[in-house]
Amino acid sequence: MEEERIKVLSFPSDSPPLSIIAAAKIAGIALPTQTSTSGSLTLSLSNGLELHGNYVILRYIGRVAAVRNFYGDDAFHAAQIDEWLEYAPTLLLGSEFENACSYMDVYMEKRTFFVSHSFSIADIAIWSGLAGAGQRWESLRKSSKYPNLVRWYNSVSAEYSDALNEVTALYVGKKGLGKQVAAKPKEQKSADGNSSDKVNLGSRPSSEIDLPYAELGKVRLRFAPEPSGYLHIGHSKAALLNQYFAQRYQGEVILRFDDTNPTKESNEFVENLIKDVETLGIKYQMITYTSDYFPKLMDMAEKLIKEGKAYVDDTPREQMQKERMDGIESKCRSNSVEENLKLWKEMIAGSERGLQCCLRGKLDMQGPNKSLRDPVYYRCNPVPHHRIGAKYKLYPTYDFACPFVDAEEGITHALRSSEYHDRNAQYYRIQEDMGMRKVHIYEFSRLNMVYTLLSKRKLLWFVQMGKVDGWDDPRFPTVQGIVRRGLKIEALIQFILEQGASKNLNLMEWDKLWTINKKIIDPVCPRHTAVIEERKVLLTLTDGPDEPFVRIIPRHKKYDGAGEKATTYTKRIWIDYADAEYISVNEEVTLMDWGNAIVKEIIKDQDGNITQLVGVLHLQGSVKTTKLKLTWLAETSELVNLSLVEFDYLITKKKLEEGEDFLDALNPCTKKETAAIGDSNIRNLKQGEILQLERKGYFRCDVPFVRPSKPVVLIAIPDGRQQSVLK
Repeated sequence: MEEERIKVLSFPSDSPPLSIIAAAKIAGIALPTQTSTSGSLTLSLSNGLELHGNYVILRYIGRVAAVRNFYGDDAFHAAQIDEWLEYAPTLLLGSEFENACSYMDVYMEKRTFFVSHSFSIADIAIWSGLAGAGQRWESLRKSSKYPNLVRWYNSVSAEYSDALNEVTALYVGKKGLGKQVAAKPKEQKSADGNSSDKVNLGSRPSSEIDLPYAELGKVRLRFAPEPSGYLHIGHSKAALLNQYFAQRYQGEVILRFDDTNPTKESNEFVENLIKDVETLGIKYQMITYTSDYFPKLMDMAEKLIKEGKAYVDDTPREQMQKERMDGIESKCRSNSVEENLKLWKEMIAGSERGLQCCLRGKLDMQGPNKSLRDPVYYRCNPVPHHRIGAKYKLYPTYDFACPFVDAEEGITHALRSSEYHDRNAQYYRIQEDMGMRKVHIYEFSRLNMVYTLLSKRKLLWFVQMGKVDGWDDPRFPTVQGIVRRGLKIEALIQFILEQGASKNLNLMEWDKLWTINKKIIDPVCPRHTAVIEERKVLLTLTDGPDEPFVRIIPRHKKYDGAGEKATTYTKRIWIDYADAEYISVNEEVTLMDWGNAIVKEIIKDQDGNITQLVGVLHLQGSVKTTKLKLTWLAETSELVNLSLVEFDYLITKKKLEEGEDFLDALNPCTKKETAAIGDSNIRNLKQGEILQLERKGYFRCDVPFVRPSKPVVLIAIPDGRQQSVLK
């Protein structure tokens, strides 16, 4: 029977097998997963055989893992482990949970592990049962009720923190085991980066957040971007939190375009925002536009003027700003209703007189909260609107339109970042003056990333000045930019939902996001080989094959879904100059996917640069004894020209201080291109496909093979380790 390899683990989305996934992580076993529509737990192997049932599969993982005593060091210990595997389901029985904890606490009084003196799958099964209980176990863990059990649990959690934290972040919420927070969709089968499958946010972030005043089935939320740029990582947090709360409370999300400033907005931005929202997997109920409500907003403005709650002001803008800061009332504040209506009509007409004016709310000029000091409701703007043309010469401000449209559309909760906290009182006061029902504001912290500009005005500068290729440039924090750089959407979702709806203002590191991404792509992306073009060195194997021959080998040794590739073997092979520098005469090296060779001669030019190597094959040699494991390519006409592209941050400072000009922190060099040659299989890559170049890192195919003279463009994907991937 052929050697079996794990193909995929299938399980119901609402009951992930925590112990199996944790055991595979700790053992370093690649375990591709998918949710099952049949509701069964199945481990499929490459030879067509299947295993069913939680502890049957866990025992299998224990047997195949290269971890000492993972399934006991003798038959007796294996039987003891079996006893604990049979006991572990007790932890899932509500009434028996604390009795089980009490029993295990006594048992662990003088023990380090559940069986013998080694960590085993028995420990994993019990740990998973406790972790899967969520808040119920966490409450007991913080008490002094079960000290021995807690000591053991904390020890295991600390020892295997990387693996276990990742598993619990994905599958365990405050209330316990449930659906994945960031389910891995079917796109893993192709790993082409272009799947259209929606990502299910699952039941809850790792830190569950309640939405005040929320009623099941009655929650209505809106994600309301301004169409003045593409969606970026900061917007993504707002979009995903809206979706999370809508799913949790069985409500709905509206996608609304806040299109009140025609100077900045365009249909291009609308179209790409829709594309980006769908890329994130946001399931919106409908698309609306603030401009749909322009007639009603005009009526409301006129109503407020007549009620003495708004007035037209012709104070110059700079003077008005100073008066607001100083709490000085405008000279126009006491104008009569008739005078205000007369000037309002001038504004509507866009006349010379009207262009001098704006409409302000009459709120509280002496209030300590400056947002209440008579904010502007309408401004004149003769620029045609991207949707409705030149019908209007004036447009509402966000401050005026947002509370109106939120109430009009039946929004129950408006999610806003905490940077708007001081304007919450203004939002509620305006709704009160309008006589509209109250919409609850829910705040969350803005997502800030190191070395990153999220201001659309600043990002637009880079586009307009030609500093980047466009809004989808891989150096940009836009959804399209980071996807083009190789980020999987499920990594972004996991990264954002792990933070929950925290109100803490944190400056987040990109490394953490790219580390999550690596854990998603590494188990499934195919492996290929490349050699840097500059100063590449020819290694001649004197006893190598006289005629080239081809072998078909897996593109990923642990994941059959990656397919196969053809590798050519010849007497003359190319290696990287950087590798050649480390080789000594008579040193035995390993040629990856071939075997060992001994380098007999190193030929150099007059400057001491290596120009050629000569060696012999030593295929019977052990790969365990060699220091150098070399990637190589056969010297054939089938090799593919590559351009390996690496990007850096656009600015050189982690965080710009308030008032600091970003132009003073521009990074002078943000793009590096390296010519290389790649194996012939690379000509079959599709745009968006993610791969690993052996010993060089992860890449995303940006421009696939067209013709031999045009290189395949591969964009380097950061892996969270900070150092450059291109040597």
